[in-house]
Amino acid sequence: MQSTTRLQINTRKNNTIRFAQNSGRGRRHKGEKLIEIVLLLCAALFILVIFLITIFIFAKGLPLLIKIGPGNFLFETEWSPTRGVFGIGSMFMGSIMITLGSMLWAVPLGLSTAVFMAEIAPARIGQVLGNLINLLAGIPSVVYGFIGLIVVVPFIRDYFGGNGLSLLAGIIILGIMILPTIINVSRDSILAVPNEYKEGSLAMGATHYQTIARVIVPAARSGIITAIVLGMGRAIGETMAVVMVTGNSAIIPGSVLEPVRTMTSNIVLEMGYASGDHQTALFATGMVLFIFIVCLNLMINLMARGGINSGRS
Repeated sequence: MQSTTRLQINTRKNNTIRFAQNSGRGRRHKGEKLIEIVLLLCAALFILVIFLITIFIFAKGLPLLIKIGPGNFLFETEWSPTRGVFGIGSMFMGSIMITLGSMLWAVPLGLSTAVFMAEIAPARIGQVLGNLINLLAGIPSVVYGFIGLIVVVPFIRDYFGGNGLSLLAGIIILGIMILPTIINVSRDSILAVPNEYKEGSLAMGATHYQTIARVIVPAARSGIITAIVLGMGRAIGETMAVVMVTGNSAIIPGSVLEPVRTMTSNIVLEMGYASGDHQTALFATGMVLFIFIVCLNLMINLMARGGINSGRS
């Protein structure tokens, strides 16, 4: 009799525990479903915003692009809105020149710094440098422009000639601004390389620096390329600092000491008073920038997939 009673009590306890567990699982399942719905709505909202921005830019800029022709708009070097001449060739070349010039010195310096932080420096020093790089990334662009206007421009004027407001000043300031992006992404890519690669290279007799040059950096190639492309996207889209130090003349500079105007600078300087075809031309310029940034993002995705496939093979 007592054994039967104990069996019934144990059965009731087990049923109660199972009911509580099932109830807890049901609540967790509902909570997870709610989180999934919220995240899905956020993603859908983000996609909708991007879609609306794309439609707005193309609706505003495409009519003028069709009116004067894409070739004339992109390659004509004369920009004279008062006479109805809209050619962004000089500003397109200015954007390319200042971007490539800044990448020319920022990429080697950024990659070297990333390798030093990830593989050579002690952990504490690497952490301190990482915090400083993050601080550098958080400085507003107008502050960089102010420093360039007070320090870089007078230095160029005194030691190289010209008035200082030049392509060279933009290259220096823009290179400093894109360094945090290149360093952070490259360092993360290097740190993501499996330790087995390094250990295997050292076990085969290679030195630490040979391992870095021939094993670690090639293994992190896709991430490093992504860092370079992201830095290029940041450089070509920068506005305020470039406006302050480049002189903003709509010409193709013959040397690095001559002034230059970029596409983003042109939009910022003239959007406040533009109207009619002039305003439409500025939207068309933004459309060109938008297409360029989209192409860069597609390039990043293709490179990332290539890196994954090569790693699997």
